[in-house]
Amino acid sequence: MKKKTLITLLCAGVLTAGAVVGLTGFADKKDGQKGSGEYTLLSTAEDEEDATEEDAADEGKVDEAEVDGADAEVTGTITGVEDVAREVQPAVVSITNKSVQEVRDLFGMYGMYGFGWGDGRGRTYTYESESRGSGIIIGQNDSELLIATNYHVVEDATELTVGFVDDEMCKATVKGTDDENDLAVVSVALSDIPDDTLSKIKVAKIGDSDDLVVGQQVVCIGNALGYGQSVTTGIVSALNRTIKLEGYDNTKLIQTDAAINGGNSGGAMLDMKGHVVGINSAKVASAGVEGMGYAIPISYAKPILEDLMNKKSRTEAVDEDQSAYIGFSGKEVSDDLAYLYGIPAGIFVEEVAQGSPAEAAGMKKGDIIVKFDGEDVSSMDDLREKLAYYAAGEEVAVTVSRANEGEYEETKLNLTLGKAESDGE
Repeated sequence: MKKKTLITLLCAGVLTAGAVVGLTGFADKKDGQKGSGEYTLLSTAEDEEDATEEDAADEGKVDEAEVDGADAEVTGTITGVEDVAREVQPAVVSITNKSVQEVRDLFGMYGMYGFGWGDGRGRTYTYESESRGSGIIIGQNDSELLIATNYHVVEDATELTVGFVDDEMCKATVKGTDDENDLAVVSVALSDIPDDTLSKIKVAKIGDSDDLVVGQQVVCIGNALGYGQSVTTGIVSALNRTIKLEGYDNTKLIQTDAAINGGNSGGAMLDMKGHVVGINSAKVASAGVEGMGYAIPISYAKPILEDLMNKKSRTEAVDEDQSAYIGFSGKEVSDDLAYLYGIPAGIFVEEVAQGSPAEAAGMKKGDIIVKFDGEDVSSMDDLREKLAYYAAGEEVAVTVSRANEGEYEETKLNLTLGKAESDGE
């Protein structure tokens, strides 16, 4: 089980005393068509704007999105849960995340508190962890299939595998993440997907969660407990719910009584037309509490996912003659140090080189680098690994936490990478 998904927090003010809420990750080009350039999610609203009287007769049908160039085929009118499942299961995938988790033996840390023993650091152990979640196929370009999921499903991944409706497994890559909203987009190279599988999968239709009403029936599909796809149904129990969990403080969630279990994270919440209205993400786990699951509304998630979809995939390191540098020296601020001293985790900037890209971007000594191109960074080695995929001259957003009257505030710097001529960051 992944370390972060095990964290549960009291959800005061929303839940009854003693109830906790946890993430449900187990371990716990345009209009969705093929093409290059920027594109948006396939939206039912756009279809309805151009609808004709003839189209109106087909209301309630789900069109099969173009996959591998095949023409769309309407398989029938949606009349029940079984129809929704049949139409949408080809657009839902399982995601397996292998990561390396770090455990620190705090026994040796007591030397920091004057007990007279311990080295103040403790011993660190690592182990390989495997977790499972779900995803929704939301787009395809000339070279990739794009899949929406939760950030906590792909967090810390060293290896990702996507399983399709026919049980075919393919290697996947994280294209972009937004940990503040617990969203991510994963890509699978079309060249890695067998033609037979491409003929069986589809791109999901995106609905409008703003139109949901309490009491409306919904269907949830996901990789429950990592056993493969399963389907549950229920109603919209409440709208605009908030929960006390990292990444969710400002998100107004959909509450449902449909069963959402470990492994369902990143899966689809659907209306009875088979349109995605939410991304299943969290549940309440407590004695005496049943049927309280939560999904991120798709209308809230859509612009975030579109931004992540259009990020450049970084799957190959750049040539040596295009290697980039930033121009600073730094030191890791581990989670333990961040907790002990009340500062953000990341990379503490010790010095900024004169005339460097870092100086030009406004980086300062004492800043703590927390994100590089929207991705969390935890150490100098982590940053070096990411930098290997960026060429000199590229502009990258770097987020730093900067002390201001005793409080740390995040600032985004626009950094133009310099050409590396010697070792350094």
